[in-house]
Amino acid sequence: MTILTTSDKRMDEIAAKVERGERLTSEDGLYLYESDDLLTIGRMADMFNQRKNGRNVYFIENMSLYFTNVCEAHCAFCHFRRDEGEAGAYTLSPAEIIDYVGKHFHPGMREFHITGGHNDHVTFDYYVNSIRVLKEHYPDVTIKAYTAAEIDFFSRLSGLSYEQVLTRLMEAGLNTMPGGGAEILTDLYRKKMRVDKATTDQWLTVHRTAHKLGMKTHATMLYGAVETKQDRIKHMTQLRELQDETNGFMVFIPNAMQPANTTMGIKRRTSAFDDLKTIAISRLMLDNFPHIKAYFINLGTQVAQLALTFGASDAHGTIVQERISHSAGALSPEGLTRDELIHLIKGANRIPVERDTFYNVVRVHE
Repeated sequence: MTILTTSDKRMDEIAAKVERGERLTSEDGLYLYESDDLLTIGRMADMFNQRKNGRNVYFIENMSLYFTNVCEAHCAFCHFRRDEGEAGAYTLSPAEIIDYVGKHFHPGMREFHITGGHNDHVTFDYYVNSIRVLKEHYPDVTIKAYTAAEIDFFSRLSGLSYEQVLTRLMEAGLNTMPGGGAEILTDLYRKKMRVDKATTDQWLTVHRTAHKLGMKTHATMLYGAVETKQDRIKHMTQLRELQDETNGFMVFIPNAMQPANTTMGIKRRTSAFDDLKTIAISRLMLDNFPHIKAYFINLGTQVAQLALTFGASDAHGTIVQERISHSAGALSPEGLTRDELIHLIKGANRIPVERDTFYNVVRVHE
């Protein structure tokens, strides 16, 4: 595939680098963000993605679980958290977790995706035992649990090192970590947004440690608040550098900020233009990541479908009931069925590939 030349010399130079398979610089990424030539950027990203993944778009049958919404942190953008004793606060016992899963589980599910609050009213053993009980009842289901920010919290709660925390969780049945808690990996952003949890260095160190232990993980970016385009590019380049070092990330998930909080400059939703450009630039900048995910929960199903031609190769999963983004005002469905995901992918003229957590092919839906 050849990128059409444009009247923009700088854009043509970037397109030529993409065609030659050369790594883009931070300056290249920033130029793409400043350009309004969305279609050329999207075509570059689509070409790059098809080199890696062909026309395949991956999805999984999974279930999101939230053990507790009680949290010691008070991040400015979060509407999921509660204080202990506050109306709506909850902490599920292992028995309640199994009861909830039993009501929604079916044999096709291959992954539990678990995140939640930093609840310091329970011990680290609570989090370990919750994983252990799930694994005992559903030994064939992959457990994707606890963000890097949660691992940092567990370390403070228990007095154990990151490696010790992760080792105990892995022994209980943890298979991989989600990518949350990254938000934007710059200290100024985290100060402005009162990201009251793991620092940039701590988040990166947790994933580096997990990769050292042989675990493959995920990475996210929460964009659309007060960050600059330079912040977004710095976020991507730091992830790219860690991936160069460890090759431990499987997928990058750009998540659009939801606007329920009208303080801190979060007054409106991101535009579809920005969402698609961010997907495409992510694909071009993160050249060492196998996949970019179009997360329909934050993008909405129609923009997520378009994103499959702008560099995304993953449509996430069925979820069943998403809570964190919806507590912040997401307008998307709380989950999709397997057939709906297949229809969404085929609607973009792509091939739906049902996968497991580690991108092993389960079934191709031609």
